[in-house]
Amino acid sequence: MKSKWFLKTLGIGFLALAMIGCQGGTEQTESDTPGAEGAATRTQASGPQMVQVTVPAGTSLQVRLGGTLSTGTTEAGTAFEGTLAEALVVNGTTVAPVGSSVAGQVTHVVSSGRLTRPAELSLVLNSLTPTGGGDIGISTETWGMKGESHKKRNIGMIGGGAGAGAVVGALTGGKKGAAIGSAVGAGAGTGVAAATGKKEIELAPETKLTFKLSGPFTVSVRK
Repeated sequence: MKSKWFLKTLGIGFLALAMIGCQGGTEQTESDTPGAEGAATRTQASGPQMVQVTVPAGTSLQVRLGGTLSTGTTEAGTAFEGTLAEALVVNGTTVAPVGSSVAGQVTHVVSSGRLTRPAELSLVLNSLTPTGGGDIGISTETWGMKGESHKKRNIGMIGGGAGAGAVVGALTGGKKGAAIGSAVGAGAGTGVAAATGKKEIELAPETKLTFKLSGPFTVSVRK
């Protein structure tokens, strides 16, 4: 009787130990799960990261105009747009690819005058929008152009008009006629020069211009 009781007690003890062992194994398996999640988190964190890149002053921006600018029709303060003709790259990192948008403003305009005054045009950029990114405020040195002086051409036209008038006057009225014809011819030559002497600056779409940053700017890009 006692041996049966002893064997029964011993069996219960072994069963209890077995259950404890199984429970410990289950807890160990469950505790492995957070480790796997941690590994996934670390893998995700090791993906593409954002880095800060500073574009220094003096960096050149190659730009193609998006529309026409003319000293004959454009006014100071007019906004204009364009795109980057070349990628903006700093130390091997592309800040803005080809085709990124830029915007600027006309700061100074002088329409070509008749006879002597050449046309003048000045532009600056104030915004850069990298493809797929947001607007970035920038500042550039002024890009400027001054039209060719046409004074010599006008003098030639006026002188030619006076000479032609003198010939016609001499044929019709001798020396007196030549003097009168010269004066009349000079006036006619001046009128032609005034009518045709204007030389406006015309910048067509896709015209390539180079701007230089007057100050640095910092942008976040994917490493």
